[in-house]
Amino acid sequence: MSKQIFVNLPVADLDRAKDFYTGLGYRLDPMFSDENAASFKISDEIYVMLLVHDFFKGVTDQAVADTATHREVINALSADSRAEVDALLDSALAAGATEPRQAQEEGPMYGRSFLDPDGHLWEVVYMDMEALEG
Repeated sequence: MSKQIFVNLPVADLDRAKDFYTGLGYRLDPMFSDENAASFKISDEIYVMLLVHDFFKGVTDQAVADTATHREVINALSADSRAEVDALLDSALAAGATEPRQAQEEGPMYGRSFLDPDGHLWEVVYMDMEALEG
């Protein structure tokens, strides 16, 4: 049985964050969105929930991490090709992301990373399974 994951991210400016994730090609789900939160479907199994800081604080007893000085998590997405990795990074950069390091290539793996406008780190990785098997 497949499971779903709901990645909950605190955001400083919900409208800016919604514009960013829309710029990546993800569609806002208005059923689970309001002035405190926005839901984006990444795939049938992956959703990103963007929560304004005060709302996020209401579901945890800890402070929101300062992504400029602390890394709370690294979100990694798979891609079906190197071109898909590059296309998603191009979209992210055009929507306001920054690329914290150069593309990484290790044998059959190719990946790139971006920081969204709130500093959340995303990695996009393609793995050439045929090269792994050969």
